[in-house]
Amino acid sequence: EARLVESGGGVVQSGGSLRLSCTASGFPFESIVIGWFRQFPGKGREGLTYISNIDGTTYYSEDVKGRFAISSDSAKNTVYLQMDNLEPEDTAVYYCAADKLKTRWPFFIFWGQGTQVTVSS
Repeated sequence: EARLVESGGGVVQSGGSLRLSCTASGFPFESIVIGWFRQFPGKGREGLTYISNIDGTTYYSEDVKGRFAISSDSAKNTVYLQMDNLEPEDTAVYYCAADKLKTRWPFFIFWGQGTQVTVSS
């Protein structure tokens, strides 16, 4: 069964950092693209970044470019999202999602359950 499990969310002060993890199982890890999204209360999901385990390419939205960094560890079947200089406006539920095709961004097919990130001022 294909699964994505996020971890690493929590409460952090403004200006602080968090690293989220997305561990995949039931997927051919080297053949998928994994992305991170977030959802604010009452809003739709916003695509932030993805990494292709197929060709190594990455993408960042303008909102997070320079503050967030995505990386992949194939030995652990895990993709990380390093978030630095967090602001209260980054408070949201963060999700990872996977797909075989990066051209389907941001409409990836497989989703994790999400992890809450709260940034206090």
